Amino acid sequence: MIDQDTLALFPLWYVAFLLSLTCHEAAHAVAAKWGGDLTAYYSGQVTLNPLPHIQREMFGTIAVPAVTFLLNGWMLGWGSAPYDPFWEQRHPKRAAWMALAGPAANFVLVILSAILIHGGLAMGVFKIPDGLGPFVQVVAGATPLADGFASFISLMFSLNLLLGCFNLLPVAPLDGHSVVGLFLPEDTHLRWLAFVREPMPSMIGLVAAWQFFGYLFDPIYIGALRLLYFGSKFL
Repeated sequence: MIDQDTLALFPLWYVAFLLSLTCHEAAHAVAAKWGGDLTAYYSGQVTLNPLPHIQREMFGTIAVPAVTFLLNGWMLGWGSAPYDPFWEQRHPKRAAWMALAGPAANFVLVILSAILIHGGLAMGVFKIPDGLGPFVQVVAGATPLADGFASFISLMFSLNLLLGCFNLLPVAPLDGHSVVGLFLPEDTHLRWLAFVREPMPSMIGLVAAWQFFGYLFDPIYIGALRLLYFGSKFL
């Protein structure tokens, strides 16, 4: 179980998680609408209001994040944006762009967080911590409000980098299994989707992703920190 100091961060964690998930799923829905599939639009998913996304996946947006945080001190969860599978069959490239839109939204949030971190450092509100953990990139130390904002921006940077990278893994039901279609002929892409969505390949892929993602993400995370603090002697 987590300690009291970590438990006090639950509200910040949940707001960061819910904002990240909402932007991810809304991006899917917007891209699908632009591509001609109005399924998510009619389901109310083309919005940054988190409530429609929570109502669609209450287990993945409420129960799982709370349990994983209480057990581990970090949050895991999921949402979903509906789409028309017949639209995907007719327009696999558009569906691939729709799949890419979710992780792309996460990477945009990473960039925005980095801009805010650099802005805070430039104004002297933030400072680089003595040691960088997986979810701490900047600290404040001036006021409780500044401390909370520094923690929130740090969470947004790390969490969205993790979500964006994890969702690009080419296994179902992660977004990457469809994004692959941007680099394949359409008939090959459709055969790939049929294969990777079978229960056995999907299960094996998810287990492998869970087991090995840390080895893939560590160098990405270190590289992102080097870019974040480019020009400093910290790393």
